[in-house]
Amino acid sequence: MKFAKFVVKCRIPILILALVLMIPSILGYLRTRVNYDMLDYLPEDMDTVIGQKELMNDFNKGAFSFIIVENMPYKDVAALKEKISKVEHVATVIWYDSVMDLSVPAEMLPDEFYQAFNAGNATMMAVFFDSPTSADVTMDAIREIRAICGKQCFVSGMSALVTDLKDLCEQQEPIYVTIAVILACVAMTLCLDSWLIPFVFLFSIGMMIMLNFGSNFFLGEISYVTKALAAVLQLAVTMDYSIFLWHSYNEQCMYYTDKKEAMAVAIKETLSSVIGSSTTTIAGFIALCFMSFTMGRDLGIVMAKGVLLGVIGSVTVLPSLILILDKPLQKTKHRPLIPNPEKMENGILKIFPVFLIIFVLLIPPAYYGYRKTNSEVYYDMGECLPKNIDFVIANTKLRETFGIGSTHMVLVSSSLPSKDIRAMINEMKQVDGVKYVLGLESVMGSRIPEEILPESVNSAVKSDKWKFMLINSEYRVASDSVNEQIDKLNAILKKYDRNGMLIGEAPCVKDMIEVTDYDFKVVNIFSIVSIFVIIALVTKSISLPFILIVVIELAIFINLGLPHYFGQSLPFIAPICISTIQLGATVDYAILMTTRYISERTGGKDRKPAVLTALRTSVQSVIVSGMGLFAATIGVAVYSDIDIVSSMCRLLARGAIISMLMVIFILPALLLLCDKLICKTTFGMTKICDRTGVVVQ
Repeated sequence: MKFAKFVVKCRIPILILALVLMIPSILGYLRTRVNYDMLDYLPEDMDTVIGQKELMNDFNKGAFSFIIVENMPYKDVAALKEKISKVEHVATVIWYDSVMDLSVPAEMLPDEFYQAFNAGNATMMAVFFDSPTSADVTMDAIREIRAICGKQCFVSGMSALVTDLKDLCEQQEPIYVTIAVILACVAMTLCLDSWLIPFVFLFSIGMMIMLNFGSNFFLGEISYVTKALAAVLQLAVTMDYSIFLWHSYNEQCMYYTDKKEAMAVAIKETLSSVIGSSTTTIAGFIALCFMSFTMGRDLGIVMAKGVLLGVIGSVTVLPSLILILDKPLQKTKHRPLIPNPEKMENGILKIFPVFLIIFVLLIPPAYYGYRKTNSEVYYDMGECLPKNIDFVIANTKLRETFGIGSTHMVLVSSSLPSKDIRAMINEMKQVDGVKYVLGLESVMGSRIPEEILPESVNSAVKSDKWKFMLINSEYRVASDSVNEQIDKLNAILKKYDRNGMLIGEAPCVKDMIEVTDYDFKVVNIFSIVSIFVIIALVTKSISLPFILIVVIELAIFINLGLPHYFGQSLPFIAPICISTIQLGATVDYAILMTTRYISERTGGKDRKPAVLTALRTSVQSVIVSGMGLFAATIGVAVYSDIDIVSSMCRLLARGAIISMLMVIFILPALLLLCDKLICKTTFGMTKICDRTGVVVQ
């Protein structure tokens, strides 16, 4: 109460402070870099990550792209190559004329080298940058190259992907955040009793979102997935706390004539209630921090921070706003447009055995679909972009015209004898799906002696420490075929040079598959265990955590199982994040109903009246909460062209509804079924009598 009275007394300074803090928050938000490269989040000790650093340190090469040129004479291509080589941060451009003058007949080139860069009316050049894949300067260079090349040229590679991804995100993000705000406002207008209060909520939550985003400056950078989802998630998840304060304030106004005193009590009640519910949500997000694929940590930290700020805002900024705007809020009150479904509550209890049967019948197909969906995820980030975007068009050209699905890079010791390297190259050529291996030895293996190779070519593929080779593969990134190919190539490489490294997009994605498969198990276990402990502490029960988690886990299985039955493939990060977020965010619905059930049982009611009261008093809040999360995410799911964003928002929207239905229909049935077990295993309930007068021991 001391804190609550302090907030009420200092409401004007609190609002002034909040508004002043918006200035550094906006500056922090604008200065926080956004990372669009998923591969940057691999553990630092992996060979693929170490190899990328070695490539940068020894060869001054970071990003890599193929540029496909169609229907252009060689002399014009040579002029284009010169222009591209002058673009800032372009380190090397390799093409036909890198090895031999254009005046020399193409027949003088090794067949392998010539065919690697020519196909029909198209030719291809390899461009290396002296900056990392997702660096801002690399993306600027990609844009400049596209401007130089025009419509006859197509730029592929990871840097082109992240450039298009960044441009699309920046274009769409303001629109879908606006959609989320509008739909959340509509949902609150329908479910609440004031026309004005939704806008007050949004103003308060908006300030907390800006504080959250501004404080990300201290993290250095955040991932684009975090930036795309954090605002929508924070709005959806923390809306409940605002709704609870408003309901509590209106309730206290019936008992206190002094509005300030009513608000102080409402703040106290809100704090007592939301601490338990926000703790489960924060625990869900903290679970993501235990991923070795550090994008999970990125999202987990930002969202846990956002939920904490949401709680603070709901008991400081929001009550201050409500007190200042009390008169217009009271004048704009109306009856909730969605009535409390009282008849439904009685009906649920009358046929509760039916819901138990439905519960049992849902488990096998839900779990089967859930397992299948997890095995059908995709890891190729190009698949998350629209088909008409520049990168996707370029990659399709590369695959269809040149037969290249992915490109690997090999680093071998410069001290390895040339004859061993030639033998290794010959073995690698025999691996299924390898189109060709390009290196100093593969070029020198023909009629061209090493002495006549230009210094630019020598320095591009050889340093004091390493020799560098390119392997072009027919197989696409993240496919089973390319992963098997990488294993075979690595085995050959290690046979000749145990310190050699196979790097590139496909090897990095293969590592990502292995890392995230492990992460999925770790995150799931941590989130379930931590939320189990929190529920056990809140309910002082051993059995109730099992019951509540089983209900929400089944909702998660149904939600994540449906993509398999619908024939949809999800981005790999979606099941990991959604299973944790849905558990943390929607288990609150179950806790709300269960704590009321405990209160009614310990107050002397029999199991059925206790469950009925718990359902009746909770159903409106559960519906409002579920509809709020649904409204805040469904618009983004429908609008966004970035599949990783739309998929996760679609899963969150659907998960909110499924969890809501499970809590309303299945949880009461389980509470009735397990009443005796609950009484035996819950502190303070061991001597509760049923209506026959028998003490439940």
